[in-house]
Amino acid sequence: MPSPIPEELEQIAKDVVDAAIKLHIALGPGLLESVYSVLLAKKLMERGYRVEREKDIPIIFEGVRFEVGFRADLVISECFIVELKSVETLAPVHAKQLLTYLKLSNMRLGLLINFGEELLKNGIKRIAN
Repeated sequence: MPSPIPEELEQIAKDVVDAAIKLHIALGPGLLESVYSVLLAKKLMERGYRVEREKDIPIIFEGVRFEVGFRADLVISECFIVELKSVETLAPVHAKQLLTYLKLSNMRLGLLINFGEELLKNGIKRIAN
């Protein structure tokens, strides 16, 4: 049985969801992903979190380190990934993408958030590694 998610990560998840919902209520769907990324990062920093946008995450494959394995949309407090989309409907590959990011970065928890949804709660997926 997997170990429980640490309280710190649970609190980050709650704060991200709260900030994202408030942002979505204020702006609505349909803007570019980059707009939501900048504004969500700002809102999370106002809550005291360290937020890095478009963070390069290196990977090691067969003993070779690749400096840019992928770019995470938002990395919060060096322990939590938020992958943002602004599409009509999430595809299964989007959740797989975040799970891969979590595995490669050795992080436990992340959120996939689709700001393209009419009702944001339908566009939030919690992914645990």
